[in-house]
Amino acid sequence: MTALAPKTPQRPLIWTDTVLDLQDLLREAAQPIYIVGGAVRDAYLHRPLHDLDLAVPCDAIKLGRQIANAWHGDVYVLDDERDVARVLLDRPDGRFVVDIARYRGDELLADLMDRDFTINAMAVDLKGDLTHLIDPLGGEQDLIDRTLRQCHAQAIDDDPIRALRAVRQSVQLGTRIEPETLQAIREGAYRILDVSAERVRDEFWKILSLPKAHTALQIAEAIGVLNIFLPDITPLKGLTLPKPHVFDGWRHTLMTIEKLRGVLQTISPQRTDLTAAVFDLGMIVMTLDRYRRELQAHIAQHWADERTHDALLNFGALMHYTGMPNETAAGRLTQARAGDLRLSNDEKRRITTVVSHFRDVFHVPLDDLHMHRFWRAHQAAGVDLCLLAMANYLATHGHELNQDSWIALLERIGILLEAYYRRYDQIVEPTPLINGDDLIHELGMQPGKQIGDLLTYLREGQVIGEITTREDALNAARQWLQH
Repeated sequence: MTALAPKTPQRPLIWTDTVLDLQDLLREAAQPIYIVGGAVRDAYLHRPLHDLDLAVPCDAIKLGRQIANAWHGDVYVLDDERDVARVLLDRPDGRFVVDIARYRGDELLADLMDRDFTINAMAVDLKGDLTHLIDPLGGEQDLIDRTLRQCHAQAIDDDPIRALRAVRQSVQLGTRIEPETLQAIREGAYRILDVSAERVRDEFWKILSLPKAHTALQIAEAIGVLNIFLPDITPLKGLTLPKPHVFDGWRHTLMTIEKLRGVLQTISPQRTDLTAAVFDLGMIVMTLDRYRRELQAHIAQHWADERTHDALLNFGALMHYTGMPNETAAGRLTQARAGDLRLSNDEKRRITTVVSHFRDVFHVPLDDLHMHRFWRAHQAAGVDLCLLAMANYLATHGHELNQDSWIALLERIGILLEAYYRRYDQIVEPTPLINGDDLIHELGMQPGKQIGDLLTYLREGQVIGEITTREDALNAARQWLQH
């Protein structure tokens, strides 16, 4: 039997209707077409399939255009020189992504041997029998053994981003990194700095998007990968934090990320009865569930390149305590690291605000005026401050959590969210009674900063109920100008 002879796997491969339809579409294509990479692995593991990698001898971009034209999708040339294209399809089972690339070498075997890990180096003939597996490197057995093994001795060295990918897939798939691969990661981790910041960001964001992101980050730090591009994390290990913290700096950080996951689970549409079976999360459900729909919409937002909001929050939790003297300094460091990772300006602004101001949640007075100032300053980011504040509080107190204090914090956050989600027009953004043009025409003011200051004064007067009519506003403006 040759290395590329198809075999019957020990468990069936499960394909989506989109893959079956694609087989029908391309069955008469002139050249061989193979499904490769993670799609084959996921079909073997019976995991949801939302993207597909195809490998062909030539004309990959041309094939991408053929698929896009047939199904009214969008095609993008990712690398003209290497003949790589991406097709985005809207299918009955959701958005589907198909990446098509020319072989990494002269033939399929060379392509598979040049991949990262054996479990990702299996193939299926799209034009042939989709139940048969091409497995020259023993990826199926490694899947059965739950082992992550590099395809060849230079796999990590050839592409250092694979060190981060190994961490992610070991947690994502529940695999053990075998010793030689682990040694290669330890020795080659420093070369992550040779990889483009965008590639590091994209792989790191996949880690932050994991349900067990805290576990993946713990592994990444332990094997010397995380500190390569986030050196601020290293000093946290063994760093004693002041009371009431019960963990050292690094354990507190990991616990904050883990607790944030729990907080988000109480909001999630996939929440189950078990989610709220413990006291701390159960009280979130009891106290804040009336805002669940709005909080779900908040968490569901996406940033540039479809980066998820929960991953951005995890990044904030990772950076919220890095030994800085205060939250402002921590925010500046977070902004710098977000810049290093080439996050968008909107992402940088949001995460800097979250890290710099999440402690405001614990201290802001709960009268209408101060809540108005809180929400005017932070807007939607204020919701993130509340989420991180809860996670931070749970991580700080750990097993020594005081139930009464926890309930008091949740009630405080409930009042803040009430102001934002139920009383927005009254507390956050009351309808102006007069505007800048009115001040210019009625009171003879000149355009400038003074008008902005006066409008703020009048708006705050509306919030506290001292100004209720247009005439009230004009009289208050005249008095303000006199003084």
